[in-house]
Amino acid sequence: MIIGVVGSIASGKSLLGDVLVKRGFLRLSFSAEVRNEAANKNIPIKRKELQDLGNEMRLREGNDYWAKKVIAKMEKDKNYVVEGIRNPSEVNALRKLENFILVNVEAPVERRFQWIMMRQKDSDPSSLEGVKVIDARDRGIGEEAHGQQSAKCIEMADYHLMNDSTKEKFEKKFGKLLKKIHIA
Repeated sequence: MIIGVVGSIASGKSLLGDVLVKRGFLRLSFSAEVRNEAANKNIPIKRKELQDLGNEMRLREGNDYWAKKVIAKMEKDKNYVVEGIRNPSEVNALRKLENFILVNVEAPVERRFQWIMMRQKDSDPSSLEGVKVIDARDRGIGEEAHGQQSAKCIEMADYHLMNDSTKEKFEKKFGKLLKKIHIA
């Protein structure tokens, strides 16, 4: 089984991944691929620079570039959770694999900002307005077809989960979804 995860910044994508890793899934991340490429090119590990690099490589190598890099790391007969999908071509590349489903994780912007402040990740914004600016770009506002297009990816999701309460309640909600898709 391959479960792709899409959603806004700090919506709970990694939390969903953590639950799957506890169940024996292996984690792959588009963000990790972009960060590795940035490190190899001495590009600062900052959100805008990472997004720009991601877009540049899609433009140069095809919109499914990052998906191909992630898929190349997969082994047959293993379960994977794939986080950080940002472009519909990445979803389409993953859909060619057997047993792929896409899950969208949503959370209110105010809650996401609280979680961002708690996690203190170096590439995160430091204000609610900053989160909204990131959301706009991530969703595809002002972006070309090779750019960030998470809103289109969200529309392609097979399942949608709202993360608007506690970590424990979200994990229970996701557990019910796993039973529904026969993974529990």
